[in-house]
Amino acid sequence: MGHLDHAALGWLTPALSYAMACTGAALGLRCTVRALASTGRARRNWLLTAASAIGTGIWTMHFVAMLGFRVHGTDIRYDVPLTLMSLLVAMIVVCAGVFAVGYGRHRGRALLLGGLTTGLGVASMHYLGMAAVRLHGDVGYDPTRVGLSVLIAVAAATAALWAALDISSPLAVTGASLIMGAAVSSMHYTGMSAVSVRVTPSGAALPGATAMQFVFPLAVGLGSYLFLTAAFVALSPTAGEREATVSARRPVGSGAR
Repeated sequence: MGHLDHAALGWLTPALSYAMACTGAALGLRCTVRALASTGRARRNWLLTAASAIGTGIWTMHFVAMLGFRVHGTDIRYDVPLTLMSLLVAMIVVCAGVFAVGYGRHRGRALLLGGLTTGLGVASMHYLGMAAVRLHGDVGYDPTRVGLSVLIAVAAATAALWAALDISSPLAVTGASLIMGAAVSSMHYTGMSAVSVRVTPSGAALPGATAMQFVFPLAVGLGSYLFLTAAFVALSPTAGEREATVSARRPVGSGAR
């Protein structure tokens, strides 16, 4: 068995990946709160932004953490199409879960459906991303820990969507985001603890791209998207602020006519 190191770069990758998960969760929750206070096209657009933020945050968290993943005795490469597919899966399933909550008529049913869909999607993204790993050897998984990681993903997703429905103050959203980030990170490292590798030494070149050639630039790009979107959301007026602006511009006495 090859020795696995999940933090080859020290605390840098776990801390940075946690920060990305929290950022995506915070942005997604804020956008969902805005969506629930809106109607029509505005609600759809806010939900799409929320889904892209949460999906991007989760995917970036996973692959930033993977920058610190090493297996002694073999190099590691990543299959580019599968890696991109894992990002697409994250976006689609999170979008489905967020829209289930945003448009669901029955709160409890929408929350359960959204949490289950999003959680299974997060787990699928994780293991699809792991399927993209190329190394000299065979990768195996402990079924019990895999199952536990999936349960954590579903619980984290359900809690995040519940927070989006019941929490609106910025301070509460921040607290919920920190918890959500911890849950997503726990899911990742629980899933990684299920991994075992039987190394087969070989001098043959591995297919795919290295983490620094592909994963790192993409993660930096998506991370930049999160922070730019966060700035946009922070500067966008809320529904209450827009109503206050309209009221302030309305001529005095016009309401009495």
